Amino acid sequence: MFIPAISAALHMGLMTALPVSIIQSIPKVPHHLTAQGEQFMLDGKPFIIRSGEMHYPRVARPYWRDRMRKMRAMGLNTLCTYVFWNLHESKRGKFDFKGNLDLAAFIKTAQEEGLYVIVRPGPYICTEWEWGGFPAWLFQIPGIKVRSADPKFLDAAARYVKQVGHQIAPLLGKNGGPIILAQVENEYGSFGSDKVYMNAVRKMMQDAGIDTTYYTSDGPGQNMLNGGTLPDVLSVINFGQGNPEPEFREFAKFRTNVPKMCGEYWCGWFDHWGEEHHRTGAKEAADGVEWMLSRGISFNLYMAHGGSSFGFMSGANYGGAYEPDISAYDYDSPLDEAGRVTPKFSAIRNVIKKYLPAGETIPEAPSSPSLLSIPNITFSESASISQLLGTPQKSEMPKSVEELKQDLGLTLYRTQNAAAKSGVLKVDDARDYATIMSNGIPQGTLDRRKKEKTVNVNLPANSTLDILVENMGRVNFGPRLVDDHKGIIGNVSFGGTVLKGWDQYTLPLNDLSALAFSNSIQSGPAFYRAHFELKKVGDTFIDTRNLGKGFVWVNGHNLGRFWRIGPQQTLFTPAMWLKKGENEIVVFDYDFALGKTIQGVMDPIYETPGAKKR
Repeated sequence: MFIPAISAALHMGLMTALPVSIIQSIPKVPHHLTAQGEQFMLDGKPFIIRSGEMHYPRVARPYWRDRMRKMRAMGLNTLCTYVFWNLHESKRGKFDFKGNLDLAAFIKTAQEEGLYVIVRPGPYICTEWEWGGFPAWLFQIPGIKVRSADPKFLDAAARYVKQVGHQIAPLLGKNGGPIILAQVENEYGSFGSDKVYMNAVRKMMQDAGIDTTYYTSDGPGQNMLNGGTLPDVLSVINFGQGNPEPEFREFAKFRTNVPKMCGEYWCGWFDHWGEEHHRTGAKEAADGVEWMLSRGISFNLYMAHGGSSFGFMSGANYGGAYEPDISAYDYDSPLDEAGRVTPKFSAIRNVIKKYLPAGETIPEAPSSPSLLSIPNITFSESASISQLLGTPQKSEMPKSVEELKQDLGLTLYRTQNAAAKSGVLKVDDARDYATIMSNGIPQGTLDRRKKEKTVNVNLPANSTLDILVENMGRVNFGPRLVDDHKGIIGNVSFGGTVLKGWDQYTLPLNDLSALAFSNSIQSGPAFYRAHFELKKVGDTFIDTRNLGKGFVWVNGHNLGRFWRIGPQQTLFTPAMWLKKGENEIVVFDYDFALGKTIQGVMDPIYETPGAKKR
C-alpha cells in the first residue's frame, strides 16, 4: 500500500488542535436506525441523515480526524465510505487492514468526532477507482463473470465480505458503534437486474455479521430502480446539482410512504484526461441541500472531501471511447484535495445551520496550515527502464497482462526483426497507451482514447521491436468493466504479417530499488532523479507542467500520474511523505530530458491545452 502507518505523535503533530469541549462523540451505546413512514427514526426519534462521503485510502491517515472535524463543522452528522476490495485483498487470500487501510480505526475516529457512519462494502464500488474496486486477480479466474450470480465470483466476494465483517461488525450501531446503514452492492440498476445476484450480496453481508439496516442506491430512472433494488430493502436515489424536485417525483412513481434520501448528491464531478476540469457552483450545491432539508429529506454529499487516487488506483469510463480518470479526486468538493475549506463548504454550512434541530449546534471549522512552496528542482540523473527487466515470459502470441499475472503498471512486449523493413505496424488492441520502439528508439505511440491501432515504423535489420504498454486504469462503470483486460489484446502485425515469438516483461513499478542512476542521457522512456533540501515540511502540490507523461515518486511514495494534456498539472503531496533535510524525487517519463525542473506550489493547477470549452 502506498500510504504508511504513522506514529501517534506525528499524527497529533500534523493536526490542528481543537478544544475538547466542542468534540461531540457518538455515545458507545446501542443505536437503531429504522424507517417509519416517510421518516428515518434513530433510537425512536425522527432523524435526518446529513452525510458526507470521504474515503480512507484517498486521505493520508494522519488527516482523517482533521477532515472529519471539518465535516462536522459543515453541519454533517454522518460519514459515508466505500470499502476497497482491491486494496484489502490485492493478493488472493491475503488480507490487509493495517495502516491507511485500517477500516475499523477510520470508523472509530468518525465516532469520536461525532459522526454516524454509512458503509458501502460493495463488492463493486465504482468511485472512479481501478476496476470499481475489484482486485485484478479476479481476471485470472477462467470464465469469471463479475457482478453476476456466477459461483466463482460470489465465492470470492463472500470471502472478502466475511473479512470486512470481522472488522466492522463490532462497530455496528446495535453494538454501540456508529454504523447505522450498509449498502447492498452499488448502483446495480445502471448495470443489470439480476435479483438472484442482489439477494446473494445481501446474504453474504448477513453471513459476515454486517447485520444492520440495508439500503440500495440507484439513479432515479424506473429501469435503474427496478433493476437495482430489492422489495424489502430501503431504496435511495443518486443525482447531481440542480432542482431535486423532479428526481424525487420520479422516485415517487416507484415507491411511496418510505424515507426519502439522496444517496449521492453530486456536488461536484470527476475529470478524465484531456478534458477541462469540472467546476460547479457553490450556490447551486447549497440550493439543492436546502430544498431537501426544508422537506425533511436526507442526503449524502458526494464528495464532502475527495482527496487523491494515489499510485495507479484511478479508474476509467467507456462512453463510446476509453476515458481514463486523472489521479486527483478533488471532485470540486466542499473540502478541496488538500482538505481546505472552500466557498462551497461555507454555502452548504450556512444552509444546514438554518435547519438544525432545536438544541443542536455545530462547531467552527479548524484552520488549515499554509501549504509549502518548493523552489525549482533540477533533474541531473537518469536510469534506463531496462534495469527493471527480469526474466521474460515467452509465448508465440502476445498475452494479456492478466495472463502474465500482473495487476498494474507497465508491460514490455519484445520481439526480434531479422530484415530491414519500413511499413505499418498494427496492434489490434493496445490497452491503454503504447510506445513503439526499435532498438530503444521511440517510433510512435498508440492512444486507446483515440482508438489508434497503427503507426508507421522503420525497423533496421536484426533490430529489437519493443511495445511498452501502460495500464491507465480498468473501466469502473458500465458494461465494459466485465472484459477490460489490459496489455496487448489480439495480434500485432507488420506489413500485414502477424508477428510471433514474444518476450514479455512485467513492470509493476512497486519497487524501484534496482535502478542505478547516473548522469548519462537516456533515449525513450526512462527514470529521472533529483534531490532537494527542506528546512520544514508541509503539504505541497508538485507542479508537473515541465513533464510529458508518466508517474512521480517522492521518497518512495507513488503520487500518481501526470500527462501534459491535462487537466491535472499538479500532484498532491502530503506533509508526512516529506522530511526535513534531503528528499528524493523520481519521475518516469516517456519523453523527458536531463536538466528539466519541477517545483512545489501551494495550490493545484488545472490546465487543458487545446481543450474545447464546455
